[in-house]
Amino acid sequence: MAATSRGFASHLDFKLRRLAFHPRPHPSTSNGGLEELRKRRRFSLRGDRRGVSRISCCCSDSVVPIRSGKNAEKAEEWRFDSKKRPPRAGVQASAALPFFASSSSSSSSAAQSHFLSRQEKNYPRCTPRNSGPQSRDTPPKRDTGIANEKDWGISLLTENVNESGTNEDGSTWYRESGEDIGDNGYRCRWTRMGGTSHDASSQWKETWWEKSDWTGYKELGVEKSGRNAQGDSWWETWQEVLHQDEWSNLARIERSAQKQAKSGTENAGWYEKWWEKYDAKGWTEKGAHKYGRLNEQSWWEKWGEHYDGRGSVLKWTDKWAETELGTKWGDKWEEKFFAGIGSRQGETWHVSPSGERWSRTWGEEHFGNGKVHKYGKSTTGESWDIVVDEETYYEAEPHYGWADVVGDSSQLLSIKPRERPPGVYPNLEFGSTPPPADEPPEEFSPQ
Repeated sequence: MAATSRGFASHLDFKLRRLAFHPRPHPSTSNGGLEELRKRRRFSLRGDRRGVSRISCCCSDSVVPIRSGKNAEKAEEWRFDSKKRPPRAGVQASAALPFFASSSSSSSSAAQSHFLSRQEKNYPRCTPRNSGPQSRDTPPKRDTGIANEKDWGISLLTENVNESGTNEDGSTWYRESGEDIGDNGYRCRWTRMGGTSHDASSQWKETWWEKSDWTGYKELGVEKSGRNAQGDSWWETWQEVLHQDEWSNLARIERSAQKQAKSGTENAGWYEKWWEKYDAKGWTEKGAHKYGRLNEQSWWEKWGEHYDGRGSVLKWTDKWAETELGTKWGDKWEEKFFAGIGSRQGETWHVSPSGERWSRTWGEEHFGNGKVHKYGKSTTGESWDIVVDEETYYEAEPHYGWADVVGDSSQLLSIKPRERPPGVYPNLEFGSTPPPADEPPEEFSPQ
């Protein structure tokens, strides 16, 4: 229960062994490309132009740079999760530091929830034990996306509380809750809690809230942060919102998450921002922005998916990395499809410290009749321009859509707004209930 430094240190081991980035071309540029594409949930054009199946995808999903060192040979190989995105240039990495590892990098993390420590599972959140809340001394994990509300275990107190205490080891804790009331039926119920070690070298804070008003707006959210005796720090926020879309008047659910961690002993840290938006007619938008740094190396990744609910889909990815010596490398691709007709294009590139640039570009045009035009070239003289007989595969619908998010948002949907007096009507000015500030504190901003 106490806010000790032992839990912090176990999660943030900054001893680097090796990080590696191995670019390879988009599957469509290799002979095995079609087979790799067939490993995805697919849209097949033959005869009636329809045929759907679902098979797992093994494509990589994050960019991490190479770093050499005396322990490089001992590094464990692992791959990032590909998480439901179309085939993209492969990226592999090796690491032995939990601070930079994704949730799939160890079997032990798969056996546990991404967001609940063993201690929190034994003692539910915000349940008094020796009069104080449990210590939240666990930083977020990379590449875990947006959690479902059940993973957070949000349980707001029903009465106003303002209490604090000291544990046997000298660490202190506090817990408070309340309710804020505003115009247009606005209500925010919240609970805050935190703790500090006996020497103030480590601390944690966490806030839960739910918001509502008379327009039908509902919001559920969490913000947490912490710091340990080694100076490692982290910050994380999660939100889930239900509101009426300003243009379509349809119900919309939006989920988002931001996560950040920073080393206190070296120039290392990472930041991620994830978002998902859904409406009742199948319109869906998803995306993420990621950034990381490890001493002299930095990497970035951005990706997005957009489904209009009528069969049109746009997906894209752009990721790159660089070192302080001037070496840069990366890859990007984009695909657009509607009714079996569309295109794909991409580029893989590398720049040496002297400024010498290598790149390979490629493209595909899908005509919807079983014919595909493939073309490309590289700075080393490669080129191709052919038309082949080939089926067209792409994800015409999101793997996780409106029905799924509604089923996973029971706590959000069950939020009860304030009772509206007879004869009082809500102000329907959209955006009248602003979201809470969710930018990371300045002290956590990536270098």
